[in-house]
Amino acid sequence: MIIYLIILAYLLLMLASGFIGYKQSETQTPEDYFLANRGLGALVMFFTFIATNFSAFFFLGFAGAGYRIGYAYYAMMGFGTAFAALSFYLVGYQVWKLGKQNGYVTPAELMGDLTGSKTVKLLFLIVMVFFSLPYMAIQPIGGGIIVESLTDGAVSRFTGAVVLTIFTVIYVFIGGMRTVAITDMIQGILMFVLMFLAVMVIGNALGGITTANQQAFALKPELFSRGGGGNYFTPQKWFSLMSLWILCVPMFPQMFMRFYVAKDLPSFKTSTILYALVPLVLFICPVMIGVLGHLSFPGLEGKAADDILPMMMNLHAPAWLAAVIMTGALAAFMSTLDSQLLAISTILTRDFYLSFINPETNFKKQVIIGRVLVVLLAIVALAIAYQPPATIYDIAKNAFTGLAVLFPASIAILHFREYVRPWACALSIVVGELLLLGIFLGNIPTTWLMGFDAIVPIILVSTLILLIGGIKKKS
Repeated sequence: MIIYLIILAYLLLMLASGFIGYKQSETQTPEDYFLANRGLGALVMFFTFIATNFSAFFFLGFAGAGYRIGYAYYAMMGFGTAFAALSFYLVGYQVWKLGKQNGYVTPAELMGDLTGSKTVKLLFLIVMVFFSLPYMAIQPIGGGIIVESLTDGAVSRFTGAVVLTIFTVIYVFIGGMRTVAITDMIQGILMFVLMFLAVMVIGNALGGITTANQQAFALKPELFSRGGGGNYFTPQKWFSLMSLWILCVPMFPQMFMRFYVAKDLPSFKTSTILYALVPLVLFICPVMIGVLGHLSFPGLEGKAADDILPMMMNLHAPAWLAAVIMTGALAAFMSTLDSQLLAISTILTRDFYLSFINPETNFKKQVIIGRVLVVLLAIVALAIAYQPPATIYDIAKNAFTGLAVLFPASIAILHFREYVRPWACALSIVVGELLLLGIFLGNIPTTWLMGFDAIVPIILVSTLILLIGGIKKKS
């Protein structure tokens, strides 16, 4: 019973936060509902950055990858995500400035207007929506794993996913971005504190962190090597994945739209610097739990390793403490899902309905449509989550690659729009996504990649298209 009470208390806290966000809303306009009137300060921006980006993939996917690959995964993810803050400056500062000047709300609005091309606008809309859906599905998958584990199977994985998604939809529906920002701050704090607590509890149960790591090293020394388990991280793969995080993070629609909401430039800069520091400290925790999982649960394979964190908590902590700590994982799941639901519903409302169906839609109706789409998108995410096609890590990597294809065109439009042709931007996106499809379907042999992940040749080709086909003289 105590486990259910802890989960319920957490969910009620999120609903209360949603109500507070609603009461703080100044008006029910698209600017307020979708972007909190562009008024978030540095501290809230920082927490909304990390809570939005550190998802169920962070809690469960990282632990699962730690189990399969080892500490090399931490080095790649920690530094790769930290370096992504550099791309925040390349992309985010321009987005913030242009959004303030021109009132842009979505990525596609900005890109379409700067190029004067409806094709470019439509491509940003399609790519962001299409590749966000599988990543969005990761969140209920993760939430369902946690609830099923905490209740010892009394609540099924999919039932848990449905209940958690319903609560998330309710508070996003009520308050929009202002609610999401408040819940992100609470959930970000929970993630920090409870992830560190999880490591301490598990380490203590295994005789201390140092002793446990020594035992894990004796059992699986490859998990402590630079290449990781199965020599997973060849130099080519290391370079590929480090590049992927830098290129894809600012292209997440929920992250891109965060660039619009900063109150001022100092708030944006401070939150970005803090964001760069967090992965270096925090990401070691779930990876370590995954590595130490071999001491308690040897022999897990494939998707089974994604359950290692809740399995370790259930084995090594009292039920009530495991439930408290795993609310941090629920926070990771819900804080990303709420941002994804709001971002994609905003994009579909503004860039599809308003642009192609009814351009005369008033502000009030835009908010209503956005709320309806939040519900519909949640249903789609649950449908995908019902039968997940691969491990959390594999789902995320494919989605991230598809979004990263937008990066070269985004840089060209934001910084070199006087020199680049819109058709070249569109072609770089289309060709990049077709290459990804060909690699995914096996039509392009993996031997052609020369050991690199798909992201490297795709970005090279997309950039080459912009350089060769897109250069024009400044008028």
